Amino acid sequence: MRVYDLIWKKREGKELTKAEIDFLIAGYAKGEIPDYQMSAWCMAVYFKGMSFEEATALTLAMVNSGRQVDLSRINGTKVDKHSTGGVGDKTSLVLLPAVAAAGIPVAKMSGRGLGHTGGTLDKLESIPGFKTAIDPEQFFRQVEQIGMVLAGQTADLVPADKKLYALRDLTATVESIPLIASSIVSKKLASGADAVVLDVKYGDGAFMNQYQAALELAQTMVEIGNRSGRRFKAVLSSMEQPLGMAIGNSLEVAEAITTLKGNGPADLTELCTVLGGVMLWLAGKADTIDAGSEIISEIIYSGKGLQKFQEFVQAQGGNSLVVDEPDLLPRAKVIKKVIADQEGWVERISCRELGLISMRLGSGRTKLEDVIYPEVGIVINKKVGDYIKAGEVIAEIHALTETAADLATTEIRDCYLLTQQPVAKPELIKAII
Repeated sequence: MRVYDLIWKKREGKELTKAEIDFLIAGYAKGEIPDYQMSAWCMAVYFKGMSFEEATALTLAMVNSGRQVDLSRINGTKVDKHSTGGVGDKTSLVLLPAVAAAGIPVAKMSGRGLGHTGGTLDKLESIPGFKTAIDPEQFFRQVEQIGMVLAGQTADLVPADKKLYALRDLTATVESIPLIASSIVSKKLASGADAVVLDVKYGDGAFMNQYQAALELAQTMVEIGNRSGRRFKAVLSSMEQPLGMAIGNSLEVAEAITTLKGNGPADLTELCTVLGGVMLWLAGKADTIDAGSEIISEIIYSGKGLQKFQEFVQAQGGNSLVVDEPDLLPRAKVIKKVIADQEGWVERISCRELGLISMRLGSGRTKLEDVIYPEVGIVINKKVGDYIKAGEVIAEIHALTETAADLATTEIRDCYLLTQQPVAKPELIKAII
C-alpha cells in the first residue's frame, strides 16, 4: 500500500477503505508518513469530502492510536457532554453537577481554551486550590464516591488527532466538516462514555458562523458516534451573543454558582436544562427529553445541584467556601463601568469581539503556554432585545490596569449596534439532532 495512491484516490473523489485509512493514520502517528504527504491528503479531503463510512473509519483509527479510558468499573450509563465552544460558555459548571445530582455518573475529561473562547479547566482553576491534574485511581474513586469528576486530558489520549490537528492548522485545512467531526468524536469515544450530548454552537461567537455549517457538523458527528456503537445527540444553540452575562474565568464561576442557586441568567439556565434533559434521556433516567429537562430544572432550583458542585470542588482540592463567599474567587484590581453614550434597542452584539477583548485583558490565550489571569474579564448588563438609555451601565470591565480598562471601554461600546425599533429576543436553541 502506497501513500501516493491514497492521496490520488481521494483527490479523484474516490472512497478509501477502512484498511487504507488505518494504514494512513497509523503510519502518520508513528512518523512513517511525512507531513507533506499527509497535508496533501488533508487538502484532498477538504475539497472532496468523506463518506460517513470513511469518517467513521478515520475516527476509530485515531481512537486506536492511543490509550482509551475504560469506565466499565463505574456502574450505570456514563454520559458525556461536549461543546464546540463559545463566549461565556460556562455550561459544564452548572450542567454536570445537576446531572450528577440526578444519579448519572459524570466522568469527564476536558481541555483548555484557545482564542476568544474559554476552557472549562481554566475556569475551574480560578477556584483557589482546585486541581485538574488527578491520577487515574482518584478519577474513578471520586466518581464512585460523589458521582462526578472533571479532569484534564492526558497526552496519550488520541495522539494521532493532536498531530493531525497541528498539521491542519498550518495547512489551511481546519475547516473541513469530516475532519472536524472525526477530531471531536475521537476524543469523546476515547474518553469512554456510553453516550454523548454535543452542544454545537453557531453564530458570530462560535467556531461555525453559519447555522447550515453547524447543522452539517452536528449531523456528521451524531452519525459517526452512532456508527461507532455509542449513542450521540446534538443540540444546536446560538452564539450570536455571549451565553449569560459573564465573560472571564472567575467571573464565569461566580455566575455558574448563582445559576445553581436558581438565580442565573435565563439563557444559561435554559441551555443547561435542555442539555441535561438530553443526558438524562440518553441514560434512561427520563422517558423523554422534556421530562429530563424538568428533573434538571427541579435539581437546580432545589439547591441539589449546588450541593453537588460544592462536593465536587472539595473533592478536587478547591475551596468549597466560594459557594457561599464568591469574594474568595480572584478579583481584579481595576473594575470600570462602561456607560452608554446613546440609546435604543440592542439589535446586535459583536460576540466574537467581546471574547477577543476579554482575551486581550488576560482571560484567554493565543498559545497554550500563555499565562491566564483568572480575575479579568467582562460582565455585560444588556443583551439583544434590551433597551439601553443614555447614561446606563452596559458592561463592567475587570482589568489588571487602568490603561487596559480604558482601552476596553471604547471597544465594548463599539460591540453594540442599536436601533430605534423594538427588537425581539433571539431564539437560543435551534434544533436537537
